[in-house]
Formats: sequence, C-alpha cells, structure tokens
Amino acid sequence: MLLSLTVLLLFQCLGEGLSYLFRLPVPGPVVGMLLLLVFLMARPRAADAIEPTANELLRHLSLLFVPAGVGIMVSASALRGNLLAIVLAIIVSTTLGIAVTALVMRALMQRYREGSAR
Repeated sequence: MLLSLTVLLLFQCLGEGLSYLFRLPVPGPVVGMLLLLVFLMARPRAADAIEPTANELLRHLSLLFVPAGVGIMVSASALRGNLLAIVLAIIVSTTLGIAVTALVMRALMQRYREGSAR
C-alpha cells in the first residue's frame, strides 16, 4: 500500500512540476492524473497494484472537502458581498457541464452505434 501511495503522490508531484515549469493553464494534479492514465495504459498490470490504495482513498474522499468547507465558513463575510456572482457562476458552470457531458455522450453513443452496425 505504501508503494502504490508513493506512486500516486509521485504522479501528482510530477504533474505539479510540469504545470509550474511550463506555466500550463491546467492544475498540476490534473496533469498528474493524465500522466498516471498514460502510465496505466502502457502498463495495465500496474493498475492491479494501485487500485486497492486508490479505492481506500476514494472511501475517505469526503474528508478532503472539510478544509474547503471550513474555509468557506471562515470567509463567509467576504463572500457575502459577491453572493450573486458566486451563485450565478455555479448555476452557469453546472448547466454548461451538464450540456457538454450530454453532447459528448451523444457523440460517443452515435460512434458506438455506427461501430456495432458494421
């Protein structure tokens, strides 16, 4: 478990470093996840070693949201002045996220149907 946790953290740190070094507009952990994806596609058996640790981390994922929630509560007075903008941003981004997901799903389903019709 310690080795697989080290691998996960290594990819996160690698992503952070690349994101910082190349001034990428993408957060480091996202770059790290993409690198991990490429690694796991190249070595599928590595997924068997990493999966138990990843599942254990996912079981406790809700704990990682506690600091963000506390930060929001502490900064509530500063956020109160921008409440309308924040609510609007949440509504618009959620709507766009759902719409993009639906369009991608539709395209993938169409591609799948065309592939299975052959």
